[in-house]
Amino acid sequence: MNIYSENNNIIIDELNDFDIEEVLECGQCFHFTKLGDKRYEIISFGKYLRIFQEPDKLILYNTTKEEFEGLWRRYFDLDTDYAHIKSRILNLDIRLKEAVYEKPGIRILKQDFFETLISFIISQNKQIPHIKQIVHTISERFGDAIILEDGRRVYAFPTVEQLSVVTEEKLRECKVGFRAPYIKCAVDMVASGEISKEKLLSMSVKEAREKLMTIKGVGEKVANCVLLFGLGFTDTFPVDVWMKRIMEYMYFDEPQDKKTIEAFAMGKYGELAGYAQQYLFFYGRENGLGK
Repeated sequence: MNIYSENNNIIIDELNDFDIEEVLECGQCFHFTKLGDKRYEIISFGKYLRIFQEPDKLILYNTTKEEFEGLWRRYFDLDTDYAHIKSRILNLDIRLKEAVYEKPGIRILKQDFFETLISFIISQNKQIPHIKQIVHTISERFGDAIILEDGRRVYAFPTVEQLSVVTEEKLRECKVGFRAPYIKCAVDMVASGEISKEKLLSMSVKEAREKLMTIKGVGEKVANCVLLFGLGFTDTFPVDVWMKRIMEYMYFDEPQDKKTIEAFAMGKYGELAGYAQQYLFFYGRENGLGK
């Protein structure tokens, strides 16, 4: 990986195992817009980024070296050796070969914990385009405006403080439906300090999962997504309807409950379960496995 600055842009070449489309479109984040082929704008941690990937390089536009080193380098998990991770996964189970080879550029983003928590509460029984629209609406109504060079306004996801004064009624106006009291409960628990990133990271994955599930409306699937995508616990394996179908197609001759599937995956993949889940989820969804 070779990183340098040019005309106020950060350029990265010799970057392996990274595909911006696969990273963003694999169901782990929702606060982005596709501008064209491998061309996106992202808003995270209150910052805006326009990013293009060309065959031989990745371009982060209007980004200082300080901002790149302080935020985006970690956000995109650029210092993790994904070639090694994929090799270890295939050593555990060669049946993942097609999934890993078809989607080789996936990386697990290092996202903001609070935004991830609220986003995955919203995600329950929702399709990705609808989740993205709700996240956009909540950001536009309650978050800070970011004014771009061309005068256009985009919006950061609201902070805990900003959402703590938003009523359930106002949340429902954002089309969150029955999730409004769940979001309110999560906001209140984070605002009070009962739940925090720091406290959860000091726990075992089991303890952190149980703590997240004390939030109204948060079940194992949402808790596991928050653990994986918002806290970096890669020894988790979120199972939704898609993953249930994919795993049944891959490993079982008959339907299984989600707990059985999760236990099976954890036994097979261990600390790499989160990575394996991402390759399987994106590959399975794109190819309609078990549909």
